[in-house]
Amino acid sequence: MADKETKRYMELQMEEMKSFHAENEEDAEKKESAPKNNKTDREKEAEIAKLYEDLAEYEEDLECFENELEVVKTNKLKDIGPSLTQNFPDEERDYNAELKTVVEAGWRHMVETLNTHPKEQLELIEKCDFKDMSEKLTDAFPDYSGNFETEIKEVLVKRWEILIAIKKEHIKEEIAEIKTAGLKPHYAKRVYKRYHGIE
Repeated sequence: MADKETKRYMELQMEEMKSFHAENEEDAEKKESAPKNNKTDREKEAEIAKLYEDLAEYEEDLECFENELEVVKTNKLKDIGPSLTQNFPDEERDYNAELKTVVEAGWRHMVETLNTHPKEQLELIEKCDFKDMSEKLTDAFPDYSGNFETEIKEVLVKRWEILIAIKKEHIKEEIAEIKTAGLKPHYAKRVYKRYHGIE
């Protein structure tokens, strides 16, 4: 009888040990699978965030260009450079040099391609600072029937409108790429923000 009781006692201990080990194995499996799931989720988020990265950059550029265009449209010509610098202090750009380059390119197009303006105007534009262009052109060409300030501003506005149109086209292409990947753009944006800790 004692042997039977000992045997039964040992069997109960074995069952307890099996039960204990089974619980520990389940806990271990849960612990191992949880990081894997988190890692897998994180990897998926990284892929989606990467897919949205260019689109986010284009959207940021578009907003910046639209804001810059507003400054160009609402300010007098001589105030555009300082206003851009004041409104966008974080931008590491020399707006006056950039504005001068844009006007030179636009005027060169009018002189060499459209043949609507004399070469002497372009030569004068190349020699003077942006802030002085309109005044110096008016002084040098008093018989000119057009308005230099208006024409210079039109060149600038056209340049920013072209930049905006290009960015909008890039955004459309990126949205199409996201949709091709089987995702909705707003979902990809949400994942991108969560992945990068934005908002």
